[in-house]
Amino acid sequence: MKLTVNPINKIQGEVRVPGDKSVSHRALILSSLANGQTIVNNFLEASDTLSTLSCLKSLGVQAYFEHGRLIINGVGKTGFIKSKKLLDAGNSGTTMRILPAILAAQSFTSSITGDDSLRKRPMDRVIKPLSLMGADISSKNGYAPLEINGTQLKGITYELPVASAQVKSAVLIAGLLAKGQTTVIEPQKSRDHTERMLNYLGAAITSENNEIRIKGQTQLTGLPIEIPGDLSSAAFFIAASLIVPDSKLTVVGTGVNPTRTGFLQVIKRMGASISLENEALKNNEPIADIVTKTSSLSAIEISKDIIPLAIDEIPILAVLATQAEGTTIIKDAAELKLKETDRITAIAAELKKMNANIEATNDGLIINGPTKLKGAVVESYGDHRMAMSLAIAGLVASGQTTIQGSECINISFPRFYELLKVLI
Repeated sequence: MKLTVNPINKIQGEVRVPGDKSVSHRALILSSLANGQTIVNNFLEASDTLSTLSCLKSLGVQAYFEHGRLIINGVGKTGFIKSKKLLDAGNSGTTMRILPAILAAQSFTSSITGDDSLRKRPMDRVIKPLSLMGADISSKNGYAPLEINGTQLKGITYELPVASAQVKSAVLIAGLLAKGQTTVIEPQKSRDHTERMLNYLGAAITSENNEIRIKGQTQLTGLPIEIPGDLSSAAFFIAASLIVPDSKLTVVGTGVNPTRTGFLQVIKRMGASISLENEALKNNEPIADIVTKTSSLSAIEISKDIIPLAIDEIPILAVLATQAEGTTIIKDAAELKLKETDRITAIAAELKKMNANIEATNDGLIINGPTKLKGAVVESYGDHRMAMSLAIAGLVASGQTTIQGSECINISFPRFYELLKVLI
């Protein structure tokens, strides 16, 4: 599928983006582990989250949609059943890396795979800590498919070699099902949705500095969950409002979890006009309305302290950097090479087609701006964040931009173009 974008004169209005993908995954997984029923509002119905839902249903979890809400009847820690088929995580790295934490503690054997892209993403980073907890996991040289023989897990202390919310979540959830206490130590703070939701649903979990401890074999209880709007999805519209002339935008009810607001911190440093209104806390997650308008941006350096808090937004930040005054340096972001595609190489190659002055490095990007972008035929590489970032670049380019393979947007934001058209 191809998406065609033309330059526009302004973005104006108010928009509510779909539910947060990370929180939606965790609502599904942790509610399944809970006793009782959980009602989830604003659940993100997208390819990745539906992969998690499908896997959990295959494991005996009852979940269904009713009046726009997702109802999940939890099975507790020991109520899962052996799937009659191979579990398929699709393109979802979260599904592939977190579900083995549950499967490793069951009384049966499971197998889980993913699509071509996911089978090329390394799984050793989650296999290693789970194996230290006693898990019996076989892989294809560190890649999916995985075969997991369930057993009794034991608590460990594990120091993450690289900040990763997915690996941290897998170890903490395995720790919930293990005997004893599990401690995870992070090199830098990563998104903490798992810790917040575990706490909300009744886990004995504490966090101090970059050290998280969870007591094993405590029972979660189902409670109502309201999913905040996804800041990673909102980032595309926010970025557009900063670089398209005569723009003013309000993104309503968006998650502003401090471990996810690296993008907001970066654009503030670049000179963005941005404010938060109607701030509130819902099921341990902070939310707010984000108000932005056209701004003059300046180049900055983006490095290791902020990278884990803005890892998904680096492609759209690269687009903003093409319109900022000066040289933007993004470094310490080698993790981007392990996403749906090598996002460092990919965003550099495609923005270069649009006349951007951009170079890829071993762990980041160097971008000189501002440059007048030109419309071009560009590739998504099957990566949803690449496709949406290039679409925003097309809004400020001269001429028409065509994004090939844009169906991948359905992974996280099926209504992206529909909502964009409302604003322009």
